[in-house]
Amino acid sequence: MKKALLFVCLLAGVAFAGSNSFTLTLSEPTMIGGTELKAGEYKCVLQDQKIVLKHGHQTTEAAVKVETGQSKYSITTVTYANAGGKNKVEEIQLGGTNMKLVVN
Repeated sequence: MKKALLFVCLLAGVAFAGSNSFTLTLSEPTMIGGTELKAGEYKCVLQDQKIVLKHGHQTTEAAVKVETGQSKYSITTVTYANAGGKNKVEEIQLGGTNMKLVVN
């Protein structure tokens, strides 16, 4: 059974520089694109149909589908499933926009 949890990400600043980059803070380990991310702050860049997350020297990429929500999201949130005892990112809703990134 797939559990969908809404995980409110603490945001260090959803300042969209060029509307394709943002900062995301994860408070617990999370899987995305086959890679386990540690808790911490990530600089994210949307490039075509993928998201690139950077934390220190670590860089992770994941394929995403960009969708438009019905209204602006007030805060950035991550929806994930618990798979095998690990959190796996399913979707990122970007605060201050109506943009939603669905992880493939």
